[in-house]
Amino acid sequence: MKGGAAAASAALLGGKSATAATPIATIEPGTLTILSAYPDPPFDVLEDGVATGFDIELMRAVAGSLGLALRATPYTGADFNGIFAALAQRRCDAIISGTTITPERAAIVRFSQPYLVFNQGVAVNRRLSPAVTSTADLRGLTAGIQSGNTSDIVARRLLAQGDIADIRYYPYDGIGTALDDLEAGRIGLVIKLFPVISWLVRDRPNLAVPLQVPTQEKLGIAFARDRADLCDAVEAAIQALRASGAFARLQARWPGTDGHA
Repeated sequence: MKGGAAAASAALLGGKSATAATPIATIEPGTLTILSAYPDPPFDVLEDGVATGFDIELMRAVAGSLGLALRATPYTGADFNGIFAALAQRRCDAIISGTTITPERAAIVRFSQPYLVFNQGVAVNRRLSPAVTSTADLRGLTAGIQSGNTSDIVARRLLAQGDIADIRYYPYDGIGTALDDLEAGRIGLVIKLFPVISWLVRDRPNLAVPLQVPTQEKLGIAFARDRADLCDAVEAAIQALRASGAFARLQARWPGTDGHA
């Protein structure tokens, strides 16, 4: 950890740097390598090519408390569910990317305890759909969904109920294209985790997020199934950050991340 990153981590930890009593085994000794999918603000953000966001800075603080440097790497696959293979392939130590814990995912990776909880949000074109107050107001519309995103579960349920007309899938990094299509009226809504979709539309005045679907999705950090030691160490570090107030300070730095687990 160098320069500003080290200072930021020290500030989050209350000005103290901590070192693990016993070194934690990682794929690159002395470094915690994490994998995240971008863009996923406010959790995972690239600013001038530099990784930041709530998830990234949380793990930077965790790594510092464990006496490790942080290496944040990007996932570039089109389907988000493909990200988990990196753990078994030993290409990363942990995956943190606003990741919802699901039974299917928990069958192939080890999840931490939830660190945040959120609903799904529904973005619409405020000019074309000005009065959306329930899912019934979405009838006849096509939903834009990122491949492998848990918003697909919501979309499929709405389709089965007759609340939407169709689903159009986009590659995970194609969220900008989906929002462009929503602005142009080529689709009628985009579903994504509420804090993320709220962040993504804030500079698009023609779009709004008038509706949340109460999914209460629990976000967790994923590890290889045989890395209970690393999972336990990260969980303990997060609990210490909560106790010190550093977790809350980090939430204040990244608006929209105040979903309590």
